[in-house]
Amino acid sequence: MSHKVFLTGASGFVGSAVLRRLLADGEHVIAAVRRGSGALSSPVRTVAFESFEDDNAWEGALTECDVVVHSAARVHVMNDTEVDPLAAFRRVNVEGTLALARQAIAAGVKRFVFISSIKVNGEETQPGKPYTADDLPQPQDPYGVSKMEAEVGLQKLAQQSGLEVVIIRPVLVYGPGVKANFLNMMRWLDRGIPLPFGAIDNRRSLVALENLVDLVVTCIDHPAAANQTFLVSDGEDLSTTALLRRMAQALGKSARLLPVPAWMLTAGAKALGKGGLSRRLCGSLQVDTGKTRDLLDWHPPVKVDAALLAVARHYQENDKK
Repeated sequence: MSHKVFLTGASGFVGSAVLRRLLADGEHVIAAVRRGSGALSSPVRTVAFESFEDDNAWEGALTECDVVVHSAARVHVMNDTEVDPLAAFRRVNVEGTLALARQAIAAGVKRFVFISSIKVNGEETQPGKPYTADDLPQPQDPYGVSKMEAEVGLQKLAQQSGLEVVIIRPVLVYGPGVKANFLNMMRWLDRGIPLPFGAIDNRRSLVALENLVDLVVTCIDHPAAANQTFLVSDGEDLSTTALLRRMAQALGKSARLLPVPAWMLTAGAKALGKGGLSRRLCGSLQVDTGKTRDLLDWHPPVKVDAALLAVARHYQENDKK
């Protein structure tokens, strides 16, 4: 069955991949993009906005759609310069999201798929105790708090209106064109730089971009997805050490990893004011996707090594410096 989808964040890392998949599937898409963000890679009708807050008028486009996929957000950033980061996150991630949802209800949209974040659950898990979709939220930073508040607001609107809300909380997303720490690690490996990450026995859940997109598309019309919250990952949790070794293999390189104890890395990072970075490199964050598998009969279509190979090829062809 064909759908008419209103997609926000269509020029972003996740949103652009969702757009490509929807068009490949023959869906009709109206894409909301920030003015000045550049042309989309795919020809599609667009609606431009200055900032995603609560004063945008979406009704004209929404009346033509039956599904909203909302991936636009003020994303988590290191060294945020905002005087009040939580207020800045709330303006976009809470107020902007709920304004869009209210207009979707008024326009007769049937389903609202919201790309949230695992940061709603928290920042770190203990060994053998992965997060589940039904855990009590424990966000630790302004970004996570804003995503949690948006979820709560959407659920209330769903109860009041009949709008079907689907919430997806991804873990770290990687794929062709990935930036930030993932790209930095590829560069270090590609250049043969010795790295002190050869003895880290943590476990991290990750999700390949293609796997996340596949779940988003599944949630557009799956009957069992209505008013549910789902966690998503590749289904294979890796230590930082194992991830670096497999990333190096995808690059055709040898990983030069020094067996520095994790406690020493953590202590050094904290001394340098980089405690958050050490937690991501040395700590564990695992998710249990049993609910996603059971309710939707969904399984990640792409394996980790194939996904890493796609990332490595894109890096070698586009991002290598």
